Amino acid sequence: MRVRVRVPASSANLGPGFDALALALALHNEVYIDEADRVAVAVEGEGAGRLDAGARNIVARGAQTAFEAAGRPFRGATIRCLNRIPLSRGLGSSAAAWVGGLVGANALLGEPLDREAILALAAKAEGHPDNVAAAMLGGLTVSCAVGERVIAVSLPVPAELRWVLLVPDTEASTREARAVLPESVPRADAVFNVQRVSLLLAALGAGRTDLLEIAMTDRLHQPYRQRLFPWLEKVTKAAQDAGALGSVLSGAGPSVLAIVRDPPDRVARAMEDALRSSGASGKAISLAVDTVGAHWEKAA
Repeated sequence: MRVRVRVPASSANLGPGFDALALALALHNEVYIDEADRVAVAVEGEGAGRLDAGARNIVARGAQTAFEAAGRPFRGATIRCLNRIPLSRGLGSSAAAWVGGLVGANALLGEPLDREAILALAAKAEGHPDNVAAAMLGGLTVSCAVGERVIAVSLPVPAELRWVLLVPDTEASTREARAVLPESVPRADAVFNVQRVSLLLAALGAGRTDLLEIAMTDRLHQPYRQRLFPWLEKVTKAAQDAGALGSVLSGAGPSVLAIVRDPPDRVARAMEDALRSSGASGKAISLAVDTVGAHWEKAA
């Protein structure tokens, strides 16, 4: 059997929800996988010619992890990756790769692993659960690590909201973006974020979009990461001046996510112009929320 897996991009944190919140976006990678006597990976689209074409490819490693967790020997796999999620832009490309390999291999095995097991394996491989939870479940996810387990809940978001994503042309290192974060933070900053992330979930649940600008502010990661992205403050201000309800760094960056209620064109142009005036370049796109998450089907 050959299977096709579709996995969405994800934007983590949404401001104050560091390592806990993520939003699945309707920008998808596709993975085609079947068993073979060796590992061979073909990559099309994002990462073509750059990503490993053998056993060190993350999708292949995800497939091997699923086989091992199910107690089955892994001989190899033929894998075709059709990548649309930009690499190293804070959009969950590595999480999507882990999930794609795990879900695809699990399907080949007859699905011996349940969704919670796959989520735990993907979170362990990725190092944190936020992006993999959104990639697995779709929607706005709240995730929590409890020992080896990952508890994740997917929440709906108001249908009238639109999501504008500014994707700079330059890449960023997640490792570097984590390295600039302090080992400890003042208690006032921790309380600030607890209040804001609680308000964010309440505002989205109640449809109080007027509260989003306040609710999406952060003191745990964005102030420190701004040194890596000196244009960030200018871009987020431009988005909000153009009518965005809130704008934040997407994951570890450098992409920026803005929430709008009106047609997104004005905010998209403002973000692009602000980035360009700061000496950088990129493209803003409008995306819907993916409400399904990773799923598979038989492929010809």
